[in-house]
Amino acid sequence: MEGFAPRAREFIPTPLIETERLLLRPLELADAAQAQPLFARWEIVRLLNDVVPWPFPRDGVETFYREKALPAMARGEEWHWTIRTRPHPEGLIGMISLKSEESRHASNRGFWIGLPWQGNGYATEASRAVTAFWFETLGFPTLTVPKATQNIASRKISEHSGMRLIRTEPHGFVCGQLPADIWQITREEWLALPGNANTGKTVD
Repeated sequence: MEGFAPRAREFIPTPLIETERLLLRPLELADAAQAQPLFARWEIVRLLNDVVPWPFPRDGVETFYREKALPAMARGEEWHWTIRTRPHPEGLIGMISLKSEESRHASNRGFWIGLPWQGNGYATEASRAVTAFWFETLGFPTLTVPKATQNIASRKISEHSGMRLIRTEPHGFVCGQLPADIWQITREEWLALPGNANTGKTVD
């Protein structure tokens, strides 16, 4: 994709990011034990990309972390965080990721929040923080995110983030083939929105 490359090609590791209510901690293999029971729920996975297997394996999260996520982080191609609340940093409540995919069907950002913590705005807060990292630190010019048209909660996050709906197309989800809305925002559009610049504090 022309113009998609970040402004710098050097390796940029996944940092600890602090927001008003959250800690976004770089993913570790040990996180799998907490994530597995939260993630392996139909309500969580049904509107995710159909690369996620269902029924979900008992070691599915650990396998994904070990074989996919952590190696991609080590190569500087992906950035994965566990989401934790500042008052209770010992327990993760979800996960959020950035991926430097360049195809037409690219998904540059994805997340999930455990059922007990949904409806509190945590996904919106985490999304804003990692989007700032995507544009301001990694230097990518565009962020593209597909999501199921029926996923109203996720749609609202895109709308509140200033993203534009650029097209709708068929897409495979865990629950089957559904229409997917493709949302996008440019670096210039992101920085022009009030309060978006310097969202989230990166901790070295």
